[in-house]
Amino acid sequence: MATLPKPPLSASVKAIRQASSPKEALTLFKLRLRGLFPPDPFDQHAAVFTLKSISSSRSLRPSLTPILHAYVLKTNLLFEVHVASVLLHSYSLFSHTNARVLFDEIPHRTLVITNTMITSIARNGDVQSARLLFDSCPDKDIVSWSAMIRGYIGKNHKNAGLSLFRKMMLQGELKPDPALLTILLSGCSACGSMSLLLCRSIHAYAVKNVSKKEMNRELGTSLLTMYTKSGNLKYALSVFDMIPEKNVMHWTAMINGLAMLGHAVKALSHLQKMVNSGVKPNEFTFTTIFNACCQAGFIDQAQKYFSIMVQELGFKPRVQHYGCLVNLFAKAGRLDEAYGVIKCMDVEPNIVIWTSFLEACRKYKKFKMAEEGIEKVLIMARPDENGGVYTLISDLYALGGNWAGVERIRLLMDQQKVAKIAGLSFIEGDKRKANAVVK
Repeated sequence: MATLPKPPLSASVKAIRQASSPKEALTLFKLRLRGLFPPDPFDQHAAVFTLKSISSSRSLRPSLTPILHAYVLKTNLLFEVHVASVLLHSYSLFSHTNARVLFDEIPHRTLVITNTMITSIARNGDVQSARLLFDSCPDKDIVSWSAMIRGYIGKNHKNAGLSLFRKMMLQGELKPDPALLTILLSGCSACGSMSLLLCRSIHAYAVKNVSKKEMNRELGTSLLTMYTKSGNLKYALSVFDMIPEKNVMHWTAMINGLAMLGHAVKALSHLQKMVNSGVKPNEFTFTTIFNACCQAGFIDQAQKYFSIMVQELGFKPRVQHYGCLVNLFAKAGRLDEAYGVIKCMDVEPNIVIWTSFLEACRKYKKFKMAEEGIEKVLIMARPDENGGVYTLISDLYALGGNWAGVERIRLLMDQQKVAKIAGLSFIEGDKRKANAVVK
């Protein structure tokens, strides 16, 4: 017997689904409840689309999700699987405790709902409980496996995540999709010398089993990033050339890889190719370009691209953009210009920017220029994270002959129990990893 076509959604539900903001979706939902739209049988759809919109807003979901939850209970919509699932997802984004309570209350727990709960538990850091729930699922799908593997890798249990992936592959019932491959790539960086082998294996699998359309998305960017992190520019370029429709993330990842591996000229060349191809760079693209200029000492080019970013493309500079310029001028010994950038910033300079400037002042013996920065850094410094900053300031005081300042910093370090961070290096062999600590 032929399946009857689904009736089209009502105008009010379509309006909620297409709302331009969570607040607009909520307003339309309220109007629907007040009877200002013609009645229709799509209450569950209206609830689903409203909840989805609310859950996308970090500021609104903690206050509005419980209100919509009350509505769902009052109207018995919790029995509708899609409503229960999206409500659980919304809770999981801001309150694992409430998500767990709701999960226990849901009368019909589908695999979709269970997968959402696995993700919530793992995100909360309790991977053992997440694994217990995962193991209790009789019919796991690829989303179940991805949720658990993502949970392991996200909480730095990368070996457990990769082990679970091997278990899935040995069972032979499911094949990894692009989303799972992307998760696995994010875990490769902690695998030492094995990272390149794993990356190449995932790459080979993707070439055989993943469509070009999927490679155009996040998977292609992840492969590029992983290859450049492992220092293999040849494979990164081969992936980049293989992507037929390169978006801004692909170009940015490739430019960043070139900059990171010391190929500043090629990085700038790829920016020009990106623009020529019709892809507009974003703020992150310019951050990678400024990093490339920093590594190569390209002051004039950095100033040119800063002007293009602000004046031609209308981007508002972020702290990392200013930081690159300050670092570039400081390394070149042009401290007046570095200080000029700091003073004209539209955002508050952070400790990284001031430290970069102070290190240059120490290198070029400019104690007088460092005085303002010293006080700024002392206000921002955290003893448990910025121990090296205190040593830098002590050196600057000594440089200026301010021995009272040197003694002040030493007393401050003792009072705040500032610990010098030990240097740490790893030497990796075939089957084991040794480390050397330098204090």
